[in-house]
Amino acid sequence: MDKLKQANLYRSELIPVSGKLVERYNKCLVKLGFTKTKLKTFHIDGIGWSPEIAKEKRVSHYLSNGEANPHGILISPLQKGKPIYYPFHSFDRDMMRFIFRAYGDKINDITRDSAICIDFDQKIDAFYEPLDVLKYNTVHINFHLMDNLYHLQNDQLELIEKFNQGNNFIDENIHQELLNSAKTYGDLRHRDLKMPALSFSVSSFYTKAFGGIYLLRDFISPIIIFEDTKWHKEAIKDTNYDVLIYHIEQPELMDKLRDHVIIEYDLEKAINTKRYERIKKFELTKYLEKPEHNIKEILNNPILFKSYLNKLDINSRKKVMSVERYLEKLEVSNQYKIADIVDLKLFEALHEPHSSLDEKHKDLIWKLLINIAPKDILFWYWYDKEDFYKSFKTWDDSLKEWAIETISNNI
Repeated sequence: MDKLKQANLYRSELIPVSGKLVERYNKCLVKLGFTKTKLKTFHIDGIGWSPEIAKEKRVSHYLSNGEANPHGILISPLQKGKPIYYPFHSFDRDMMRFIFRAYGDKINDITRDSAICIDFDQKIDAFYEPLDVLKYNTVHINFHLMDNLYHLQNDQLELIEKFNQGNNFIDENIHQELLNSAKTYGDLRHRDLKMPALSFSVSSFYTKAFGGIYLLRDFISPIIIFEDTKWHKEAIKDTNYDVLIYHIEQPELMDKLRDHVIIEYDLEKAINTKRYERIKKFELTKYLEKPEHNIKEILNNPILFKSYLNKLDINSRKKVMSVERYLEKLEVSNQYKIADIVDLKLFEALHEPHSSLDEKHKDLIWKLLINIAPKDILFWYWYDKEDFYKSFKTWDDSLKEWAIETISNNI
């Protein structure tokens, strides 16, 4: 991953945590029912997740009390707008933006000397069956201030009220109580520390629960898509819900998504795009065996690309060029079917969210399409960094260099 780090493509916006902030972070961990970290320094993202603590605890989602109870930690106003590098839900980033829009100024104030624990409560204590995710409707976002700062403010205000009564202004004991409070917690009189719970509406989304689930329910009929075979088999036994259930690798899924006007394709338009060029180049790399040139050079040089394309066996060559071959044949006769010529995964990779979709749905559908056919490295990096990183580790160094160049230059 060093190459990605050097190119600022691997968790480059994490916030360093040390000193007093570590103490505050640990208080939040304990408040949420977790154990403290032993680390003296670490980094956090926009929701408070730390890769170093995840490694220390050997639990990636260490900020969750089970799959139904995720949490967040705010210890710095710098977390505003920062990426969430290991989201449990596809809407986690939107929720954090929602929180900072509502309470940005209060968060700035409170995190000067305290921390905020966030409880994302969807009124589900625990998941028992995979279709429990259908219960997601509204997430109630609750905030808990460390050190009971809100209650300490009330105590300080009560002391001031007591001081102002009768002749109490000459009472040295009350003087001392006020001084102790001010020295320990500062002047809390004019700080706005109230953070009432917020409600965040949930529509279609992805969750890592049950091995990964997409829930699409803003279309003709609800569709639930499983990444895990075990939980998919479990879900199809449940007849209590009127919902279409698929595994992500089922061929019928793409047909249903097209029928429900969720995705679309236009091969003639697609072959003239940079996206198609990226997909075709990446497809070629699957068939290269001990090339004499490095992969980056082959993919960037049109002459070398053609040279290595022609060195492939005929079946591999047909797969790489299957889309263009199909369109050429279609000019001669319309009797040809896509499935007869175009490689299935290549065809799936050239789909995109339907143009009629709202923007809030397009990102989710892009993520789904990338998970179905991860062939466009730029969109793969954009919409599923975790999966991209996992594959990146297995690539040839020169392929890594080409991927980094492509992503960095957005080409």
